[in-house]
Amino acid sequence: MPDLVRERVAVAVAEAGGDVDVARAVLIKRAVPDVMALFAASRVGGRYEHSEFPPTAGILQKRRQKGADEIWEGRPKWRADDLHRAARAGHITVDVTVLDMNAAYLAALKTWLPIGKLTHSQGDQHDPKRSGVHLVDPGEWTTPDLPSPLGSRQEPGPLWITEPTLRALIRCAGMGLCTPPRILESWTSGASEGLLEKMRRGLVTVRDEAIAHNDEVTTEYVKSMYSKFVSTIGESAANREIRRPDWMHIIRSQAFVNLWLKAYKAHKAGLTVVQMSGTDELHVSGNWQEIFPEGRGLSQVKAKNTYTLGGNE
Repeated sequence: MPDLVRERVAVAVAEAGGDVDVARAVLIKRAVPDVMALFAASRVGGRYEHSEFPPTAGILQKRRQKGADEIWEGRPKWRADDLHRAARAGHITVDVTVLDMNAAYLAALKTWLPIGKLTHSQGDQHDPKRSGVHLVDPGEWTTPDLPSPLGSRQEPGPLWITEPTLRALIRCAGMGLCTPPRILESWTSGASEGLLEKMRRGLVTVRDEAIAHNDEVTTEYVKSMYSKFVSTIGESAANREIRRPDWMHIIRSQAFVNLWLKAYKAHKAGLTVVQMSGTDELHVSGNWQEIFPEGRGLSQVKAKNTYTLGGNE
């Protein structure tokens, strides 16, 4: 897998006469067909033969051409309101560091994906060997100093969520952070956590090499490959080789769950979780270097900036 990516970069740079800006533009422009070729190569000899164009379940179909379907991905938008109110009132001063999670969507390629077409079922039973989307009554979140894996959902009642969000809620219920979710109905298929693993490992290897050698052309090319893979595998005119809106939602949700897991790790270690937002941003107070290794690697985090709650800034 890494050699396929390295060769693409070498050819682009050679054809551009060594002009890295031209090579970068060419590589980014062809990131979609290149990543699909990489994915196809990664599946040769694979244990499972996945479906590329299964029938799309109704809840995964867009309501209008430029609209959205019914799936809630759990994108986080949360902050510790009590802490902010106390800071605004001048009762406390809190030094906060904004942490950035590296390559969030690349890390999220390791997730349980449905292999074939989704089939419908009803009842409150979760099969960990299957994956898909689920209509759930999420239960009550009972931990005010931590965000819920449901993200910024305000509307009460049942909602359609993906496999990573459901698994996170079940895990949280087991830890006493919320009441258990209740599954009302599901669209699922037999699943594997390894469908994208060979491709993911190849991209991680090349990304690590590129960072070590300050090769921003390759770094940006790899980023464009995995980010466009996620954004175009649903229903996109930019990618005619696959239509898996369920995969797209699941990978995005996995990125959000991974960020939540970082927040929980910080909370459990005694840090104060101040805010969580987007795909990769976590605001914490405390000695975060003791909890998270710093750097650009996939298992590391970067400090974007710092600020003070209750201070002048």
